[in-house]
Amino acid sequence: MRICPIFACERRDSAAFDKPTGPGHTHRPMKTVTLLLISNIFLTFAWYGHLKYRSSPLWLAIFASWGIAFIEYCFQVPANRIGSYQFSGAQLKTIQEVITLVVFSVFSVVYLKEQLRWNYLVGFALIVAAVFVIFKKW
Repeated sequence: MRICPIFACERRDSAAFDKPTGPGHTHRPMKTVTLLLISNIFLTFAWYGHLKYRSSPLWLAIFASWGIAFIEYCFQVPANRIGSYQFSGAQLKTIQEVITLVVFSVFSVVYLKEQLRWNYLVGFALIVAAVFVIFKKW
């Protein structure tokens, strides 16, 4: 067994990890989701926060976004590393996309003062249906 340097997660082969093996096993998915949530908050501000300041020079928006994106990566990379012991790559991406939609929906209404329209909600519901398809054991 090898210890990961970030968050001291134990590395296990995937077959062994599928079975509960001790304390902390059930907390790993929540740690992944929590880190992805934090990551996506930073990501959303990096990508869209500058839209509120369109009069600022573009170069300033790029550098500010880059700095915020670095912080985002400090949460995203560990989230995916930790999550890879529990989830497949497709499942991790699906979790990340759902979190992104939730974070962006709140961000667009609260920060950008945009309206959340019915067709956006229908589109998001279809993505949630995709979550079912991806996580269902067929």
